Amino acid sequence: MHTAVAETVQPCPDCGAEVRGDSRFPLWCAACDWNVDPERPEEKRGRIARARHAQAQRHGERLLAELSAGGALRARRDSSAVLAVALALVVHALTLSLTAGGVWLLVQGWGGWGMVPGAFLLALGWSLRPRFARLPENKPVLRRADAPELFALTDEVARVAGTRGVDAIAVDGENNASVRSYGVRGRRLLTLGLPLWEVLTPQQRIALLGHEMGHYVNGDTRHGLVVGTAYRSLTTWHYYFAPVGHDALDDSDFFTLILNTIYVVPRLLVRGVLTVLDGLTLRASQRAEYLADRTAARVGSTQAALELTEHLLISDSAAVVLQRESNLTALKGPRGRRDAATPADELWQRLAAEMSSVPERERARLRRAGTLRGHSVDATHPPTHLRHACLLTGEPEPAAVATDTEREHRIAGELAAARTTVARRILQDGY
Repeated sequence: MHTAVAETVQPCPDCGAEVRGDSRFPLWCAACDWNVDPERPEEKRGRIARARHAQAQRHGERLLAELSAGGALRARRDSSAVLAVALALVVHALTLSLTAGGVWLLVQGWGGWGMVPGAFLLALGWSLRPRFARLPENKPVLRRADAPELFALTDEVARVAGTRGVDAIAVDGENNASVRSYGVRGRRLLTLGLPLWEVLTPQQRIALLGHEMGHYVNGDTRHGLVVGTAYRSLTTWHYYFAPVGHDALDDSDFFTLILNTIYVVPRLLVRGVLTVLDGLTLRASQRAEYLADRTAARVGSTQAALELTEHLLISDSAAVVLQRESNLTALKGPRGRRDAATPADELWQRLAAEMSSVPERERARLRRAGTLRGHSVDATHPPTHLRHACLLTGEPEPAAVATDTEREHRIAGELAAARTTVARRILQDGY
């Protein structure tokens, strides 16, 4: 069931050309680009965020230029990646030093006051230790026995990508998909966001799986064991040095004011190291995204990979639909939340119908706005229009992996319980 749509026709206030649209989306002029990007989100960013966004744009453009000039886009460790690993090792060495110092003070001061700083350093070193990710506990996780058909499809995609499959598949309500390693043995986890998965065609889903499997073969330094755990340690440091209580300048508590003043220098130092590490890994991360897109094209076809990148541009529309459905459930009060399981399965049907009804005119506006704005999923991803352009270089790839209706039905059956669980959470808790 679609939202009621009213067509609007008016002259463009800038050039006078006829402007047509519907009530769901902004009116804009294709002749002069009037109102093509009414939100201008980049104006809301802070100075550091704007600089990071600009750097991501530059790296994305340079990588695309290398590819367009006939260069080989392949995973490799450059000097920046080596420096990033070296900096990460320094971070881990500091953690090890704190732990060793804590042990030494405990031993030397056993039975006396020297045990206090020893215990403190030991606890600090323990909290900053490199941590291996775990399986999520707050979302459905499928094993091979739970979803043999989905795992078989993922294995097939992984073989074409040149890697092995995953050990677990998590399902959540994010409009995204991702992969990461977990546990000491480096097992693999694929996370599928149902708001994305449910609106894709079967071939686009294969391209999505190809993109995610491509990350395991493309050498993304940022998500490697050494650098990834260093990021987590630095983030913990930054949390420890966060201002206490209210803002230091407005806080009347003298002790809090002194503590926050002391925290300024180490907090800026940690933030600086994070910024440097981010800059050193940015190019490798963007290269990995381009390579993952190439893998998506090789596995699912260039056309499916192109369509997948376009879904990134209309992701805000999906969020609006899900928030609206959650609000409608909230308006029904406690009973509506209790009965949310009844319309939960219908949520994905309504979302898919709404997303398929986004007109080409709105998609064209988003493509133009994305080019002007440098739209990207985040700073680790090249701008979406550059990813689109990268896929168009060279000869189009046919699909190496395909599926059929029966297989899709079996996969849908394996995801049925998770679909209901995630939909109920969105309806009950909001999006």
